[in-house]
Amino acid sequence: MPRLIKLDNGAAAFADDSFVNLADEDAIPETGDVILSLTRFQAEGDALLSSNSRRVGVRIEPNEEIEALAYDLPRIPVVALAFPKYRDGRAYTSARLLRERFNYEGEVRAVGDVLQEQAGFMVRCGFDAFEPLDDVTPEVWNKAANRFRHVYQRAADDRPVAFEERPVLQRGNG
Repeated sequence: MPRLIKLDNGAAAFADDSFVNLADEDAIPETGDVILSLTRFQAEGDALLSSNSRRVGVRIEPNEEIEALAYDLPRIPVVALAFPKYRDGRAYTSARLLRERFNYEGEVRAVGDVLQEQAGFMVRCGFDAFEPLDDVTPEVWNKAANRFRHVYQRAADDRPVAFEERPVLQRGNG
């Protein structure tokens, strides 16, 4: 079972995970929180969400459109975005869409080939929970996520960009 790292007020820490990732062929347990594929969620999600005995999350693969969840997002506490390979960046776009276009306030979780080298980019795009492949600690994750002091473009994390941090130069003294 992967170890879950979550951001809490901007600081990473290990977290208990009440969610069980289910494959499409797995039986749904009587109780407990589950994460389903988008396909299975579209088939069985309404029935599971109407039950008060569990919370239901959805796993989105890179080739699936996040817009398919737009209607149900207020009822979904976790959206797990898959990285089948570390160099596949489509989940970054999905995370930004969740945060910026759909104003999603639930947990955006990175799953799959998640490496500490990606931490800073993931945080900037709106991820707030991670299942890293390596045995990285929250302290190492924090360091990787905050490696660069300055950023050069706006993102979901609302950090000020470098040009906004520069002092305004006096004009006309030359």
